[in-house]
Formats: sequence, structure tokens, C-alpha cells
Amino acid sequence: MAKTRKQPRPKAETPKGFRDYFGAEVTQRNDMLQAIAGVYHRYGFDALESSAVETVEALGKFLPDVDRPNEGVFAWQEDEADWLALRYDLTAPLARVFAQHRNDLPTPYRRYAMGPVWRNEKPGPGRFRQFYQCDADTVGSASMAADAEICAMLSDTLEAVGIARGDYVVRINNRKVLNGVMEVAGVLDPANPDVRAHERGIVLRAIDKLDRLGSEGVRALLGAGRKDASGDFTDGAGLGDEQAAVIMGFMDARRDTGADTVARLRDLVAGSTIGEQGVNELEQIADLLAAQGYGPDRIIIDPSVVRGLGYYTGPVYEAELTFEIFDEKGRKRQFGSVAGGGRYDDLVKRFTGQEVPATGISIGVDRLLAALREKGRIKAVEQGPVVVTVMDRDRMADYQAMVAELRNACIRAEVYLGNPKNFGNQLKYADRRNSPVAIIEGGDEKERGVVQIKDLILGAQIAENATLEEWKERPSQFEVPRDQMLDKVREILAIHEIGQD
Repeated sequence: MAKTRKQPRPKAETPKGFRDYFGAEVTQRNDMLQAIAGVYHRYGFDALESSAVETVEALGKFLPDVDRPNEGVFAWQEDEADWLALRYDLTAPLARVFAQHRNDLPTPYRRYAMGPVWRNEKPGPGRFRQFYQCDADTVGSASMAADAEICAMLSDTLEAVGIARGDYVVRINNRKVLNGVMEVAGVLDPANPDVRAHERGIVLRAIDKLDRLGSEGVRALLGAGRKDASGDFTDGAGLGDEQAAVIMGFMDARRDTGADTVARLRDLVAGSTIGEQGVNELEQIADLLAAQGYGPDRIIIDPSVVRGLGYYTGPVYEAELTFEIFDEKGRKRQFGSVAGGGRYDDLVKRFTGQEVPATGISIGVDRLLAALREKGRIKAVEQGPVVVTVMDRDRMADYQAMVAELRNACIRAEVYLGNPKNFGNQLKYADRRNSPVAIIEGGDEKERGVVQIKDLILGAQIAENATLEEWKERPSQFEVPRDQMLDKVREILAIHEIGQD
């Protein structure tokens, strides 16, 4: 009789490109989302939660990896029906939602959305296949005032979550200006926009990598192509030297003032109708922002911004953090982009056949959280709950009454629910939970009507560097009457600047 093969145990590991998020990270993200939502709401935007799954047809061919449009998403087919996919951003689903419900929605429609998105891309350090985005969009307005408002709101949002003025800059450009430059360079024929579309896509992605590859790397991608450090070769746009020089000149067009930058761009696109239209739009946005008090200390015009996605049709924007951090090799570098967006007037048209102007911004929440941790604005470890220890398992009702009193006072607390036999293990548990206080009531304390309250933060500080004499002068455990337990816990939390819910 043949032996039945033993089923192997599954590996307890996350799939490649994904990760798990634990207590402090989840709490910090939720706090950030609430802060961002507060700014969006103040600006008059309404919340929207759409499906995480869309048809591949609805998502369209606008993925970051345009060479593999159906491979850039996690997609599947059900019963030979439509192909479905996890959303790769929150903008394409918005276009579907507006087209589907446009008769019931106000125009312009102002919405914000928050949630995870998924991209089937090659993962890398700090680059995951699932990540959170936080978007705000205005659909149905062609006015440059909508774009200026988005940029102003992005500036306010960064400051609301703890990025100080001077530590960030919002950079604005216009795809029409770039199209004008490509027309001047002979890469775009306005009468035949589909011709050389592939080369233009390479140009867009090359410019978008300027901060990472430098001008030499971009120049290589404009020409024959580029081999990276791993030996992988990326095909270039195949532009000639003169054509590439025009594109490189565009990226170097930024001047000391917005007015000077606009003037330089106007020179570069001279003779291109679409290019001149883009320059005029940039000028309008700059004037509107200046009227609201958003100067170059927060928002600037920068021709190097293009954004990678192919659906942008006009102004594009990017928020960059300007402070320096150290990479894994100890080298200084700027933190980089944490948000981006732009105008996409053709996205809803795919569903309705009619042009519907739209513009919006997307914030990368995980990167923004990482930035705040780098700046020390948020702690990497969350403060744990007050722990009520269990000295007598037959008196669990007493301990539950204690924890209820703490919770009713808006103090985070829990009763130890493990095996209470070894009291030392209960204190070790409290340490692992990063608890600020432990409460102890044995039979003796119960008879005398008192409780022991242990300040675990002070106790750890004393254990680390205090002498015996200092320890005696500054005890970390206090005996108080049972009816004063709540006041003493509040006092300790206040000393350590621990907020209550």
C-alpha cells in the first residue's frame, strides 16, 4: 500500500513586494489620514469610497508601465467575462464613478478618497506592490483656479501633518508646454498625435527620472538607451542630438523667479500653439497662487516635473521634501517626492464620449509617514496601555472593574489575560507592550483598601542609570488608596506627556 505523502506546511511569509503593518504604524497612518481629510473637508471636498476592483477596460491603458499595460495590474478573468483588476490608483476609478453617476452628482464634483492601491511592478527597497494613497480631485471645471486650489491645498496639507514650511516645495509644470517643446523638437505632430507616441512616452518617463538618474542618465534614455548598475538595458527614445538638446534645454529652463521661468518657457515653445497655451496656463496659476499668499517659499514653477502617468493633459504638480536624510550606505540625499497629480481632461471622456475637465492630487501616505519618522515628528513605537495585573485569578471581576474605571476615564487600559502564576511574566508583558503604568492589587492590598501603581517609564530610566541612593530617593512604585487610583494614573501620564483618548 502506497504511503500518503504528508502535506507540506505553508510558509509563514508575506508575498514578495508586500508587508504587514502593526499597531503603531496603523495608528499613525489613521491619524495622518484624519489630518489630511480635515484639510480636504475644509476646502469643500466630499468623501468617496469606491470599489477596490475595476474592470481592466475601465482602468485603461494608463499604467506606469505602459509597455505592459495588462501586466502592471493584478488581474484575473471570471467565467470568460470581463477581465477584473485591483485598482492601481484612485483616479481611474473616479473617472468611472463620475461617468456612471454624473446625473446624480453636482458639477463640478469635488471628492477625496483614501485607501490601498496595488501595482504589479518589480518591488525594491521601500517600494511595495500595495500602498496607501490619499486623493482629492475636482471634476467638471476647466478653470485654472481649480489647479491653483489643488496646489494650495496640498501645501496646507503638508503643513497640517507636520512638514514645516521650508522642508517642502510644491513644483508645477504643464504637459502642454512639454508637448510644445516636443513639437519644436520634431517629436510631436499635432495633426497626427498617434505618430511617435511610443517615443514620447519614453521621453516623459526619462524626464520624470531626472532626480534619480541625473542629466546624463536622462540624456542616454533620450538617445539609444541606458544600462543600469545591474546590467539591465532600457531602450531609449532614439532622438538625435539636436532633438535631445531641445528636450534637455526644457528641463534646464527654471530661473530664479516664476516670471523669468515663464518667459524662458515662452521662448522655448515659440511657434507651437499648444505650447503657448500651456505657458499661459502656468502664468494664470502662478498669479492665482500669489493672490492667496502662496509664494516661492512653498510653490514654484519647475519644468522638470512631468509625472509618469500618461493621462495628464495640462498642469502637473509634485510635492517634494527638501530636507536631507541618510540612505542605507550612509550617504546624504534628499527625501524626494511624496505627492503628485495634475489635470486629466480626457479620462472621463473614455466613458461618455464628451470631454469632462478634471484635476487632482494624490499623496503617498506611507512615504509621508516615513518622512515624519525621519524628522522625529512621530515616534516609531506607540505608547501601550495601562496594564492591570492579576494577583488572584478568583478576583478577576475586581480587576475588570478597575480597567473599566480607567477606560471610562478615556485611559487606554487592559487586564492581563495570560497565565497569572508568574508575576514577573506579567511585568515583562507590560514592558513588551510599552506600557507606561502597571497596577497591582494582591490580597493584602485588597484588605487594606490600597493599590500599588508602578511607573514603568520612570522605573526603566532609574534602572538604566540611577545609583541605589537615587533609586531610594526617587521610587517608581506608589501605594495609594483604591479610590485615588485614577488620579494617580492621570498624574503619571501627565508627567510623561502621554495623552488620553
